Amino acid sequence: MSDPTEDQLVALGTAFETFARRYKLADALRSERPLAELDKAVLLYVAEHAGCGPTDVARFLGVPTTTLSSATDRLAKRGFLKRERIEADRRAVALTLSEAGAAYAQAQVETYRRMYMLMLSRLSPDERDRFIAMITKIVYNDG
Repeated sequence: MSDPTEDQLVALGTAFETFARRYKLADALRSERPLAELDKAVLLYVAEHAGCGPTDVARFLGVPTTTLSSATDRLAKRGFLKRERIEADRRAVALTLSEAGAAYAQAQVETYRRMYMLMLSRLSPDERDRFIAMITKIVYNDG
């Protein structure tokens, strides 16, 4: 396989920058102050894994526990995240979303869904399948 050309790199970069800008603009239209990308990722993980521990989230996201601690502090201060001690092990903490956190996470999922719909609706059914296969190959190819 040959290396990508400079033109291909520029075209891909331009497309990704435009995509990111559109996403950020859609996020900025929300009434409340947007969350940092890490905070959103934490919120979405906890939404899917209620009662998980901070170490679980840090491991999944590939960030140091100190970085995750800062994110959970920010989310708790905004009233999105609850940290509760586990009775069986008072040193352990279980993370859950507050009602506001769950609503924010759901709104975020809906925002992503609308973006995916916009992206895929511009492609034919065959192109959609090929695009998804290519993105999956890029994301999950370990070498």
